[in-house]
Amino acid sequence: MNNKMAVRGGAGDILEPKVGTRPQDNLYLAVNSEWLENVKIPSDRSRIASFDNIDLDVEKKLMKDFADFADGKKEVADVPNLKKAVELYKLARDFKRRDEDGAKPIQADLALLEGIRDFADFNLKAPDLFKAAFALPFSFDVDADMKNTKINVLQFFGSSIFLPDTTTYKTDAAQKLLDVLKKQSIELLKMAGLSAGQAEEYVDDAMKFDDKVSKVVKSSEEWADYPAMYNPMPISDFEKKITNFKMDYFLKEALGEVPDRVIVAEPCYLNHFDELINEDNFDEIKGWMIVKFINGVASYLSQDFREASFPFSQALSGQPELQSQEKQAYHLANGIFSEVVGVYYGKTYFGEDAKKDVLSMIHKMLDVYEERIKNSDWLSEETKHKAIVKLRALILKIGYPDKIEEIYDRLHVTPASEGGSLYSNARAAEIEQVKYNVEKLHKPVDRSVWLMPGNLVNACYDPQRNDLTFPAAILQAPFYDLKQDRAENFGGIGTVIAHEVSHAFDNNGAQFDEYGNMKNWWTDADYAEFKKRTQAEIDLFDGIKYGPVTLNGKQIVSENIADQGGLTAAVQANKGENGDMKKLFENFARIWANKQLTESIKTQVSVDVHAPGPERANVQSQCQEEFYKAFDVKEGDGMWLDPEKRVVIW
Repeated sequence: MNNKMAVRGGAGDILEPKVGTRPQDNLYLAVNSEWLENVKIPSDRSRIASFDNIDLDVEKKLMKDFADFADGKKEVADVPNLKKAVELYKLARDFKRRDEDGAKPIQADLALLEGIRDFADFNLKAPDLFKAAFALPFSFDVDADMKNTKINVLQFFGSSIFLPDTTTYKTDAAQKLLDVLKKQSIELLKMAGLSAGQAEEYVDDAMKFDDKVSKVVKSSEEWADYPAMYNPMPISDFEKKITNFKMDYFLKEALGEVPDRVIVAEPCYLNHFDELINEDNFDEIKGWMIVKFINGVASYLSQDFREASFPFSQALSGQPELQSQEKQAYHLANGIFSEVVGVYYGKTYFGEDAKKDVLSMIHKMLDVYEERIKNSDWLSEETKHKAIVKLRALILKIGYPDKIEEIYDRLHVTPASEGGSLYSNARAAEIEQVKYNVEKLHKPVDRSVWLMPGNLVNACYDPQRNDLTFPAAILQAPFYDLKQDRAENFGGIGTVIAHEVSHAFDNNGAQFDEYGNMKNWWTDADYAEFKKRTQAEIDLFDGIKYGPVTLNGKQIVSENIADQGGLTAAVQANKGENGDMKKLFENFARIWANKQLTESIKTQVSVDVHAPGPERANVQSQCQEEFYKAFDVKEGDGMWLDPEKRVVIW
């Protein structure tokens, strides 16, 4: 091949399957072309990937179990609060009742929003709207203080927006997407009993407000800089910036107190708060709240409402069909009782043998990581020591939690026989969530809480708890299988484990210590070198063309640093066991197999902090010396990347 073909991501179009491709030219296509040619995207999804394949299997198992529980064919398993999840499932599955009720369940809440008379009335009612979990054009959340993770603190955020990201508003598709949402919202409001004129007025106002908000909220790229959220401010200074809205009254009524300080996650929004939240904009704010409400609640209502609320998400994802009623019923129950369902899944489908084996792999990866840090040629001894302390302090969460979080004990499901509807129960759960979150203000941070349920096909690192979570659902083929070659497991779950470990040392994680506190533990020279290498990782991916989009290196840098560290550590672990390197790289490419609709690619790339799977497979492999050796990749091959362009951090 001509050397000009050697590019980041390999030769050819990575989205187009080409059976017979050599791994030296495009590893991803060599491994996945046959699968890509034969696989079909399910009609109620917008993509199919290795993650989704497992997810479909998990979904199938759990849907059958829920149907059997609900029909009395199987006794509800002895898992705390699972009976409640089944009760909610029954309400969600009863479409006869949902169709008969139509818009009835939401009438009181819609009337409440419509009844807000003017800006003074909005000021008065805002605390109750917050406590009742309605969307407001700003929000508060209680979470660990980044500089003292033992305590919880109040955080301030701006408004949500209608399109996926601020950058979406600048694309050619923006107007078309907003028109779909506009038409959908008018239709939903009319179905809820409003006149066409009134519905149009609310929606026009909502669009005007959304347009203003979209110019001042953070983009996905800005949110990707995690420490930039930390802007502590005395409450008096915070309140001084807000003159039109009675913030002191709001906090007192919504939280029961006015805290001493607040962490401002979106300073830009706070600086524009007055020009957005004021008397002149009242009609727009009200319209926005009503449009947010009707689109948010439609899925709890009749089949007509579900269908009428589908066009916008369809325009964003390209998904051809609405999810079946049975499937939606399961997903609603799973959404509200996620941890409960996850514990049931883990106890039922995740074996102790697998847990032990995965645990041994995690310890193996931690040992390899420690070795890599010790042998690093760009870190000083002082920084190495601190990094190893952080590494060894990592808390491991594998499979599913031993205890279910308290919030689930507090959720109650009122059955239909006692007048409960799906909507009333979902609303009650949201209201309880808000209350539970606010109560954390005076409680110490609970480090035992899991960020992911056991039935989720994913994994994560939490910089503020310095913990790793590997839910039971991801611990299966192609990521992991007791029966598959150890080298394949290193290429699968091994890279995933080390990827999450690497997050402790990515551009965000590197700014937090072993207790999860935001604290600089680097020497100046080491940190300067780290920033230089981070920039190289940004440049490595920036501007890569992926189908209809171009990748933004800055937005996806933390995940790319983690991929780099994850693959490097897995390669070293495999080398230590004399494992087959080809098998490792092939399985690494296999776990990123992905077929996706064009609309979904556009939406995902605008908001996701991960690079698309196929690029993760190829670009990271191109930076590994062992890849070149295993497949005898030479200059002129499509996967060749000049040595000075290869990026190694961890």
